[in-house]
Formats: sequence, C-alpha cells, structure tokens
Amino acid sequence: MYDLIILGGGPAGLTAGLYAARSRLKTVLIEKTYLGGQIVNTYQLENYPGYEEISGADLIAKMEAQVRKHGLEIVNEDVESLDITGDVKKVKTSNKTYEAKAIILAMGATPKKLGVPNEDRFIGAGISFCATCDGAFYRDATVAVIGGGNTAVEDALYLTKFAKKVYIIHRRNELRATKIEQEKAFANEKIEFIWDTVVVDVEGEYGVERLKLKNVKTGGESTLNVDGVFVAIGYAPNTELVKGIVDLDEYGYIMTDDDMRTNIPGVFAAGDIRHKSLRQVITAAGDGATAAYVAEKYIDSVKK
Repeated sequence: MYDLIILGGGPAGLTAGLYAARSRLKTVLIEKTYLGGQIVNTYQLENYPGYEEISGADLIAKMEAQVRKHGLEIVNEDVESLDITGDVKKVKTSNKTYEAKAIILAMGATPKKLGVPNEDRFIGAGISFCATCDGAFYRDATVAVIGGGNTAVEDALYLTKFAKKVYIIHRRNELRATKIEQEKAFANEKIEFIWDTVVVDVEGEYGVERLKLKNVKTGGESTLNVDGVFVAIGYAPNTELVKGIVDLDEYGYIMTDDDMRTNIPGVFAAGDIRHKSLRQVITAAGDGATAAYVAEKYIDSVKK
C-alpha cells in the first residue's frame, strides 16, 4: 500500500513526485514510456524561470535527477485500468496492481491528427508530430508545418536549421502564437505563410511528395510539393482511462478546483490533462506542487 500514486512522468508528475518524496510520502510514479512528456521534444525553452534558455530534454534530465535524489520510486509500465472511486485507489498495469490512499492524474495530452485520408499511411514516412525528433532528416528539403500556435511557429523556426524552405499553413489569417514567436517567424526568410488554408489530403508514392490544399474562404483547391509535413494543430487530453469516472469538460479535460481536486475524494489532476487557460511547463510544475501538497493533507486526514 502506497500513500500516493502519480500517473504520468511529465513536468507535472515529476514536480508532484518531488514534493511527495520530500514530504516522506510513500509514492510511486508510473510512466508508460519515457519521462518528460511533450517537453522533451522542445529544443529551446526561453520562458522557464532561472534559465535564459534550456532544452526540454535537459530540463527533464535535471528534474529526474532531483526526484531520484529524494528517493521517488519510478516505474515504466502501461496502465490497463483504474479503480479510484473508493477509499483505496487501485491502478492495474500490465505487471501488477498498485494501491494507494490518493492518486494524482498527470497523463498529459497527445498531438491531434489532421484527419485526412492518407494520414496514417504516411506517419513516419513524411508526416511527423515532432520537429525536434525528425527535423534533421530534412536537410535542404522543403517542408510544411500545419498550425498557427506556439508549437507550430516554434517547430517552423527549428526546421529552418535544416530545411531550405518551410511553409506554415494555417486555417486562419493570423497566428495564435505569442508576439515574440511571430516576430521571429516573420523575420525568417526561409519561412513562407499560406493563410486561410487547410490540408485535405497527403499524396506520394513511398513517402510524402505533396499536399492537397483548400482555401477555406474561396473554396479553391491547390497542391503544394513538399518532402515532409509537421502537424502542430493542438492536443487531445489522455483521459481515456477516466472517462465516466471523473468530471471532464466538453473537450475531455479533467475538471478540478484551484487545489487540483477532482469530483472524487483523493483523486487529483495536474498539468496538461486539466481544464485551464495556460498549458506550459511552469504551470504544469505549479499544478504538480499544489496537487502533491493537497494530496498530503488528504492522506493525513484519512489516516486519522
């Protein structure tokens, strides 16, 4: 029996683990793949306090070293089911069943797909959701980035290190990215914008060769020759395990109060999986700290 189970090893989960371990709670963090979540794929952070700039991978490495120093138990297992409505929270993985008095849900979110006919065929063969993972494969190539938010613009800027030409294709006529990121993109001569446009299909023989595009205002269709496409159109919360158990908003994000409590006693949520206005590393870390602190108070109350 653990005091606390944390599901997810991104910044929210790791911060929760740090606070829990330092509070001497018997805690296990369960992550199905690698620690870090989405931020591992960010090549440069400029808005995390204390670092003028640092890569996502380096920041997570520092977080991991810190939590391990304080004795946090971390296991890499795939969660199959949850039973979290009772006083004892149970997490069944492919290897065993973990039990605890409280649980923090920090499973993050997953990149959304375009939803076009040939998308699945070309994933890994010209379609990528991670510029920092795959950008180096496109030296002197022509690529497209789909989206208009911070991730899309940051990906496009990163890709200019390798590609000779980068198109940003956005369904609106203005970007949603922060002004500082927009300024960088507009000033980069390798980047060209295609406004009011969506991708309706991806074509090629063995890999991506061109995109079929449609202008959302005129309805006109066109093709664009590219060697690769990077999809950055947002994320979907990883809440499949808790649908019908905890309260979700209309987009599938977990509803909590300001102290990270869900509608179920002893169940907390933190990070990108939670309904909130800003999803950044620093807000995920803040969520994790709050969740662990309030979870400790809850655990103390049920012990009495």
